[in-house]
Amino acid sequence: MIKAGIKEIRKNLTKYLESVQKGEEIIITKRDEPIAKIVPIRTKQAKTLSSREQLRKLIKPQGTLLSQVVVENREERL
Repeated sequence: MIKAGIKEIRKNLTKYLESVQKGEEIIITKRDEPIAKIVPIRTKQAKTLSSREQLRKLIKPQGTLLSQVVVENREERL
């Protein structure tokens, strides 16, 4: 985390923004009192899956299980 005063930020804004792009956080101070924080924006990146097992862990079942639907349909035919 970097701390810098308002005047320093104004003089070297480009340098500080480059640091933020690299993941650094900056605290802006006024008379040594923190007044603001500049943090990088976290963007979602596509996840790469190394196995089918990881994919299965991501999928969450919703609704009625397929096996239950099949059983119910068979019972209706009888």
